[in-house]
Amino acid sequence: QVQLVESGGGLVQAGGSLRLSCACSGRTISSFAMGWFRQAPGKDREFVAGINWGGDTTWYRDSVKGRFTISRDNAENTVYLQMNSLKPEDTAVYYCAGSINYSGSYASHMYDYWGQGTQVTVSS
Repeated sequence: QVQLVESGGGLVQAGGSLRLSCACSGRTISSFAMGWFRQAPGKDREFVAGINWGGDTTWYRDSVKGRFTISRDNAENTVYLQMNSLKPEDTAVYYCAGSINYSGSYASHMYDYWGQGTQVTVSS
């Protein structure tokens, strides 16, 4: 049984930083291309960042480029999302997701496994 568990969310002021972690159990995380998504109240879930199996290719939504960095430590079975220069519009529940077969995807339906999410709130 694959489980993805996010941590690291919280309340931060605009301009601040947070680092989210996603720990994988039940299967080695190197089996998955990984992504981070977010969902704000009343809005659809949206793609944030992705990383391929080996960690040498990443992709981001335009609004977070230059501020967010996705990385992975396959030995620790963990993926990270470093978020800098946070803005109030980054406020959302953040989810990590794993895709067995696809790398480079921005679409949620291409991901097979999902965590429960962690809340990020950025105050102005």
